[in-house]
Amino acid sequence: MDLPTLAGIEEAEGRIRPHLPETPLVRSEILSRAIGADVWLKLETVSPIASFKLRGALAAVSRAMAAGEIASACTSSTGNHGQGVAYAARLLGLPAEIFLPAAPNPVKRAMIEAFGGRTRAVGHDLDAAKAEAIAYAADAGALFVDDGESLDLMEGAGTLGLEAARALPGIDAIFVPMGSGTLATGVATAAKALQPGVKVIAVQAKGAPAMVESFHAGRAIERPAESTADGLICRVPAARALAGLLAAVDDAMTCTDAQLLAGVRTLAECAHHLVEPAGAAGLAAAWAGRGALAGKRVVLILTGANITGDQLAAAIAREPLFTLEQAVAG
Repeated sequence: MDLPTLAGIEEAEGRIRPHLPETPLVRSEILSRAIGADVWLKLETVSPIASFKLRGALAAVSRAMAAGEIASACTSSTGNHGQGVAYAARLLGLPAEIFLPAAPNPVKRAMIEAFGGRTRAVGHDLDAAKAEAIAYAADAGALFVDDGESLDLMEGAGTLGLEAARALPGIDAIFVPMGSGTLATGVATAAKALQPGVKVIAVQAKGAPAMVESFHAGRAIERPAESTADGLICRVPAARALAGLLAAVDDAMTCTDAQLLAGVRTLAECAHHLVEPAGAAGLAAAWAGRGALAGKRVVLILTGANITGDQLAAAIAREPLFTLEQAVAG
């Protein structure tokens, strides 16, 4: 099974760069003080879709078009990947059909439609929606952009790790929020190629632990998936994504919804960045493991900012991981 390579990630970077500039990598003084480490934030929240998912979608659709004529694009998604495919398809002149689970994130659905994608809410979860999307793509002759099995998607996502490792020397650890595992695989491949000593830790929701449990068991384990962090949902591990995790990622862990929501509030108050619950996974995990990070250089990937009003209200109602005053006082 082919896995991402540095050469493939560099080729993907050439494809996406005309449409998507590098995202900022900034140091947070307050998070650094609180955790006792040198903490940097990779801000995927500032992309045109407020998520890292545009990287992989652009690479996949662009490569497919270069390989031969395609009439349309299609995918299944909890929201951010669907936005990426819809935006990339529109940018490259294609229609897009996006299959979502029933009762999808309303912010993400609205944005998919704003970017020109046609949405269909089907099935009880993401994997059920994926089955519907695959069947549709086969009947319609559409390109199915598979989040989890697509090498193109992994190499597009890996451009994030390439940017971070080029920009910041001496990284000790990168915390990567994980749903399907595509981003963690791509980031680990790129970052380790440039900085072999870096450790990459993937973080999933405790209510949807399939990829984390599969990583530690060394084989696919299906688990129920329920979390406010829809970007961290995966019930059935994808074979290529799991193989990539086992080959490149150093560790995988879970955080509770309470920790994720507290992380959203903490990032807003102490770093002045708004994220959705999945985007706070890196901070929640780093805070939980801060004892092992003392004096280290750490990168937290803020993967997306497509938060609903209900999620934001729930985050504000939580106690933060730490306050600004606590961080400054040390």
